[in-house]
Amino acid sequence: MDKIKDTYNRPIISLRISITNRCNIQCFYCHHDGMLNSKEEISSDEIFQIAKVAKNLGVEKVRLSGGEPLVRSDIVDIVGKLNTLNFKDISITTNGIFLDKYAEDLVKAGLKRVNVSLDTLKPETYKCITKKDYLSEVKNGILKSVDVGLYPVKINMVVMKGINDNEIHDMFGFCKDNGLILQLIEILETDNCEDNDFNEKYHFDMTPLEKEFTDLASEVTVRKFMQDRKKYFIDGGEVEIVRPMDNTKFCENCTRLRITPEGKIKPCLLRNDNLVDLISHIRSGDSEKDLEEIFIGAVNSREPYFIDD
Repeated sequence: MDKIKDTYNRPIISLRISITNRCNIQCFYCHHDGMLNSKEEISSDEIFQIAKVAKNLGVEKVRLSGGEPLVRSDIVDIVGKLNTLNFKDISITTNGIFLDKYAEDLVKAGLKRVNVSLDTLKPETYKCITKKDYLSEVKNGILKSVDVGLYPVKINMVVMKGINDNEIHDMFGFCKDNGLILQLIEILETDNCEDNDFNEKYHFDMTPLEKEFTDLASEVTVRKFMQDRKKYFIDGGEVEIVRPMDNTKFCENCTRLRITPEGKIKPCLLRNDNLVDLISHIRSGDSEKDLEEIFIGAVNSREPYFIDD
């Protein structure tokens, strides 16, 4: 069927379900994908029901995130149930610590690809960022993911001035040598006074890097519906630069809807004041048609957070 669109004619292509707020590391920059703190978690059956409503309305892709989605003991069951809905793509964003344990079973259940958050290849820097000592487990999990056929395996590297900005080329080499795609993520600059000190201390401007990559690349492509993000092909490797979300281009091309761990529809990554309750209607036994109407209402409430003046 045709994809559902909001009132700004933006199609909803993908559904990102945050299945937990729990995590087994403590990255100091983490914003939990814009989610409010909650100890509630929807069940695997409820995740399936939510995804089924989205699929019926034309959503093509689903991504599981957190917190850390692999801390859920039913993660393989969740992926298996989603796979019965015949989405074009099922993916997970993870810190990679449990990938060595789960990767093979996840592939058998229907997982297609994975994004792994990894900001450094240095054990001391990893411990500084995460407060834990799991770097070897993460590397093993990444390599296992490649071995069992997940593709692409993407590495999400948040670049921070004075912490890991001197590791960009080393990380690219690691990715190129192991058949991975590197995504370099620029920290969001905000006007929020609580974030000013953090941004001033750690923000790394990617502009010179983009020029360097442009000069080195044999090919540069633009990813439509992904904020017109550029992908650089360099010496047999691939790297993307993910710019901050505080811009009109991000909002103009936003095709993603989110579900919170407690089962609410989150129409906008950058807002929490317009969440739409869905889970109580599922638990009350509302019909699929009624659930679809709630979903459509949430989509119609979407509006760009940043717009041209």
